[in-house]
Amino acid sequence: MATAILLGQRFPDFEAETTEGTIRFHEWLGSAWGILFSHPADYTPVCTTELGRAAKMSDEFKKRNVKMIALSIDSIEDHIGWSKDINSYNDSKPEKLPFPIIADKNRDLAVKLGMLDLDEKNKEGLPVTARAVFIIGPDKKLKLSILYPATTGRNFDEILRVIDSLQLTDTKKVATPVNWKVRINCQELKLHLYQVTPVHCMVLPFWQH
Repeated sequence: MATAILLGQRFPDFEAETTEGTIRFHEWLGSAWGILFSHPADYTPVCTTELGRAAKMSDEFKKRNVKMIALSIDSIEDHIGWSKDINSYNDSKPEKLPFPIIADKNRDLAVKLGMLDLDEKNKEGLPVTARAVFIIGPDKKLKLSILYPATTGRNFDEILRVIDSLQLTDTKKVATPVNWKVRINCQELKLHLYQVTPVHCMVLPFWQH
């Protein structure tokens, strides 16, 4: 039975087959931050929208030195075919996604990392993989985990906001309040909008410990 990984614990290392070849997770991460997000199955409509959104936002994750990796229970061949569908959904010409997808055909990682949704079953009556999110720091410790049910798609804009907070609070002794976002330069924003629309800028502070 899987044991929940607690915040601050070292995230388990593992070897996996992916669309970019065999990886050893910790070695693949290197000194970067990482996000691992799981999916119930390939070719499903909700999963396709999620991976499509993740692909579109990949540059934002890259700016933050966050390496992205997805997981689904189907085969590498299925993942490669599905990637084409995802890019078609995005109206994107490249067939390759900007991040690898792990093939967890035997559900080994889904079980090991506690990513099963017991309320949702596949046609064989087995629990499907939930929509898990794990954010891992450069120290290989778990910084955040969110477990969405298979029936609910994730908000990747919120995940990016949380990463901004995690990276800030990892280096500063501060805490970020409700709905906190990275500070924006109001003057630059006004220039960008050519002052056509009134801009009301609110900088949300953080609190020092």
